[in-house]
Amino acid sequence: MGDVEGPISPDAISYGQRLGDLARERPDALALVFARRDGSGGRDGSGGRAERRFTWRELDRASNRLARLFAAHGLREGDWLVIGLHNCPEHTIATLAGWKVGACVLPVSARLPPAERDALLALADPALIVADRDRTGSRGRGPPRLGLSDLAEGEAMDAGPLPDRVSHPGKAVGSGGSTGRPKIIIDPRPWAAEPGDTFRGLGGRVGMREGQNVFIPGPLYHNAPYCWSHWALFEGSTVVLMERFDAELALDLLERHRIGWTTLVPTMMQRMAWVEGFDTRDFSALEGLMHTAAPCPPWVKRRWMDLVGPEKVFEAFGATEAIGATIIRGDEWLAREGSVGRPVGCELRVLDEDGRDLPAGEVGELHFRLASGAPPDYEYRGSPPAPTTPDGFVTVGDLGWVDEQGYLFPADRRTDLIISGGANIYPREVEAVLTEHPGVRDVAVIGLPDDEWGKRVHAVILSVDEAALPSAELASVELAEFCRARLVAYKVPKSFELVDDFPRDESGKIRRSALVAERTRSRNP
Repeated sequence: MGDVEGPISPDAISYGQRLGDLARERPDALALVFARRDGSGGRDGSGGRAERRFTWRELDRASNRLARLFAAHGLREGDWLVIGLHNCPEHTIATLAGWKVGACVLPVSARLPPAERDALLALADPALIVADRDRTGSRGRGPPRLGLSDLAEGEAMDAGPLPDRVSHPGKAVGSGGSTGRPKIIIDPRPWAAEPGDTFRGLGGRVGMREGQNVFIPGPLYHNAPYCWSHWALFEGSTVVLMERFDAELALDLLERHRIGWTTLVPTMMQRMAWVEGFDTRDFSALEGLMHTAAPCPPWVKRRWMDLVGPEKVFEAFGATEAIGATIIRGDEWLAREGSVGRPVGCELRVLDEDGRDLPAGEVGELHFRLASGAPPDYEYRGSPPAPTTPDGFVTVGDLGWVDEQGYLFPADRRTDLIISGGANIYPREVEAVLTEHPGVRDVAVIGLPDDEWGKRVHAVILSVDEAALPSAELASVELAEFCRARLVAYKVPKSFELVDDFPRDESGKIRRSALVAERTRSRNP
């Protein structure tokens, strides 16, 4: 499933069968490590926080038991299973169990607002939900719902092998979409692969190989952490997960487990780079660090390249719809700062609003077509298909331009562009400046209606801590002055806001449309 270059091999095997094979080949080898945040259960021998560990045999047997429990609650081949758990081993085990039944698995955030949650559930029409019952309602309404405590019933189930089934489809993710209306993005292929597919496809191009310890610190309801964790398990790698991201703990895990490959988002990279002693960490086992989902501030990327070497840092650009992707290695990026690389296993065209090809250097809408000639590996529920040209190039609305060598430089989407007082302002430029401030953990710059300017530049800030930016009033003074020293006046935000969290889509990107809609509603009740 990690191969971006062609259809699934006829020799592909199911994910359930692959887990069973690995359990027989290496029963006592370590498959999954889950790092807790609360320290319950004491500390491990290496001085870190408590960890839950599973061998391949334990992972296989636990998922067999849960598969039988799910079947006892009515889950059948071809049904949908929704998993709405926080990061925990049960999330991974429940996914594997769902695939062993032959179900399509939809991971969703355990913190979804009720309206969005209910809209996604209505689209999915699942046969079974595994989630925190306080957040999904009570029994007796809709499909059966199992909480974490209910999964203990599976301990009484048979742990022996199950009939082999291939989920078709096997994976889907929820999305708020650019309009804020929920939709589901489905991978319509059989959920099966041939061992080594990840290394022959995208994984092999970003430093991943067999025998590594793989670290996945992101939330499992996001598409990239979810997929890469299961792709890595399929390839027989030891996967290290976190209950919830913590920068210092993440650095500890990278060192302690001699991590060979990881995937991070820029916000994580930034928080980790701020931890005292970051530059002295021993990441000599690291062979590949892939970042994606959002633009990475150049200063953050350079800090990581200085520590691990530019040839080990990769940036990938693409969409959950798997319409195409680009990749750039750190040493290439140093020569073309701001680029996300050249197409991998696909073709790229930059088109204007009339569908005409644009020359190098001009911004237009990005259209991808898989080099194999196969159709894109996605289907939508709750939304019409993405716009497609007559010759099969698909766009999800991203903008950008290419240089003479074919390297892609993304731009903000048209819907994100802010026109204030007649001037064009690209949010990512303002955000790149704000992320340099030590008090800013994450930021989204949006345009809000304004009687004088048409749109005013508004910065929504996730602060590092209250001491750094204790109030919106103080933040406005501090951050406006910080921006004025680095940006032309019309790009400096006219207002600032502090928040506790951001709404994000399936890939972890901040949903600007949701931020704008919420603030527009409060302005015009």
